Amino acid sequence: MEWLSNPDIWLSLATLSVLEIVLGVDNLVYLAIVSNRLPEAMRPLGRRLGLAFALVTRIALLGSISWVAGLVDPVLVVWDHPVSWRDMIMIGGGVFLVAKATHEIHASLEGEGADMSADASAPAAPTVQATLGAVIAQIAVLDIVFSLDSVITAVGMASNLWVMIAAVILASGVMVVAADPLSALIERHPTIKMLALSFLLLVGMTLVADGTGFHVPKGYLYFAMGFSLGIEVLNLLARRSRRAPVKLRSPAP
Repeated sequence: MEWLSNPDIWLSLATLSVLEIVLGVDNLVYLAIVSNRLPEAMRPLGRRLGLAFALVTRIALLGSISWVAGLVDPVLVVWDHPVSWRDMIMIGGGVFLVAKATHEIHASLEGEGADMSADASAPAAPTVQATLGAVIAQIAVLDIVFSLDSVITAVGMASNLWVMIAAVILASGVMVVAADPLSALIERHPTIKMLALSFLLLVGMTLVADGTGFHVPKGYLYFAMGFSLGIEVLNLLARRSRRAPVKLRSPAP
């Protein structure tokens, strides 16, 4: 039980937990976007299953650290650039994420199956709702990509397996708490949904760039999204104040 009195272990656990939460932001945004396509009664279940799958995936990858470490070894050379399995997974996940975010933006602005020849004054077609299996499958694909990034970070920061697993579990607990409020916020405000989808586009392009050898620090992405979100919050507050009813003073007798 010497680890209980070792401050280095607790500091490593706290630092890694915070990093896992930060690295899970893109995963959480994607989860909120995709789960909102489910029927309303099934959305909480979809989010819980998605987060549970992410947790199991990360713990499984942590349990096979030697295999994960081998993913960074080059397996082929393209235009004098060594390419590893990790690079190919990152590129594939980035392309998938860009395609998915673009489809969601189109569906939000044009409607599902929009017809350019249709009468512009006609009511928009109802949004096509996804099935639980389709949503979980999409989440599973991106979980593997996001989990690789998270696990590689964990392996580089901690030497004890239980510290890595504990940090992943703590981060997953925070995401479980934040999933429903974030999804409700995105569903309630279309402009925030557009910002979230734009963020996913940036993440997708970053994954492709990372897989092709151009590393982009995620801090730049988080700053851009945080700054844009801050501006949008100010816009929402200003809009609410303009809509607030003005109390007229009663005339003096």
